[in-house]
Amino acid sequence: MTTTPTPRPAVAGLPAYVAGRRATGGQVAPLASNESHYPPLPKVLAAVAGAAERVNRYPDMAATALRDRIAAEAGTTSRAIAVGPGSVGVLAQLIAAVCDPGDEVVFAWRSFEAYPILCQIAGAVGVPVPLTADERHDLPGMAAAITDRTKVVLLCSPNNPTGTAITQAQLVDFLDRVPGRVLVVLDEAYREFEGGDSPDGVGLLGSSHPNLCLLRTFSKAYGLAGLRVGYAIAHPDIAEGLRRTQIPFSVSNVAQAAALAALDSAAEVAERVAVVLAERARVEAAARGFGWTVPDGAANFLWLRTDDVVREKLVAAFDAADIMVRGYAGDGVRVTIADPASNDRVLAVLAAFDRGAR
Repeated sequence: MTTTPTPRPAVAGLPAYVAGRRATGGQVAPLASNESHYPPLPKVLAAVAGAAERVNRYPDMAATALRDRIAAEAGTTSRAIAVGPGSVGVLAQLIAAVCDPGDEVVFAWRSFEAYPILCQIAGAVGVPVPLTADERHDLPGMAAAITDRTKVVLLCSPNNPTGTAITQAQLVDFLDRVPGRVLVVLDEAYREFEGGDSPDGVGLLGSSHPNLCLLRTFSKAYGLAGLRVGYAIAHPDIAEGLRRTQIPFSVSNVAQAAALAALDSAAEVAERVAVVLAERARVEAAARGFGWTVPDGAANFLWLRTDDVVREKLVAAFDAADIMVRGYAGDGVRVTIADPASNDRVLAVLAAFDRGAR
């Protein structure tokens, strides 16, 4: 009998990660992936061009210059920084570094859809805890879900795809309930869009909660989604474990140079974020005026909770208007906030949608 190699059963049973659909025409508004709608920053383009001249050489595997710069910006030490291919890449390293097969990872649901996938790949057991009625993390419920097998708790704030955020007081209260042996990961991919209201995770990590780990990325506000660079801020022992589990040279020299240039462009990034925040407030208010239920978002997208019948009709209506959005089976529709003209097109669809179908 002839046989062929096969993946592990856990891999064969993985749900496919569903990326946001890609725009294929000039009139299509690509609002499915929460990318920055702005072109790359001028300093980033110059840095990419310069780094491209060295792509025949391996990058600095330790990302020394970038880690030093991130540490200086965050007010910590470079020993507490681990860089990887996007924050999701760092999270994959983290679960591999901390979890043995059968260990539990608690997370809110619905949240970032890579969470259950990464758990299953590592052989860990995902423990989803439903969101509250107002689309937020049920932090008491998540604390109650922790068992002797729990190794990691994932908090996504602002939460993808609902946009809701965890406050400083809520985070402190939650951390006080969690055993010190459990690593609490605060995924802050959208933190720049909180308007300065994000928790002081670095302060908590450095003072009273060494079991806290922060995940951040250059993909969103900094506009480097195509270069894949993110990082963790954690206790030096955890950060060292992340660096040891990193795939060698997984963050290119181009990505490292671009991230440094993006940090050099902080004022321009802040200006772009301010426009997104103003547009988010305008779009949310208008959508509510059309009768939609919209939570107070703290990210760069709009969340519309719907049943599956309405979700399918609404996604079809956006498709007909050449607008790519992201639908979530059983939950709703997420729409990236972009330039005012694209946002106006979104509002036109929401205004014209048959309210009786809701």
